[in-house]
Amino acid sequence: MSNLLDVSVSTAQSRPRFHWLRQLLRSLASSLERARTRRLLGQLNEHQLSDLGISLADRVNELEKPFWR
Repeated sequence: MSNLLDVSVSTAQSRPRFHWLRQLLRSLASSLERARTRRLLGQLNEHQLSDLGISLADRVNELEKPFWR
């Protein structure tokens, strides 16, 4: 039994292995949130935009951006 490896303790080497996955998931979640808010922005009328202090040009500029930016 002395040759069994204890895998219950995370080592310094195992932590970075999942760092890229965590970063990828965060990036994906952020991109989806940007896409959702831009979709909602596209549904607002002129009066609602002026209440928020957003011009039509600002809205067009924001809606033209790709979801990853």
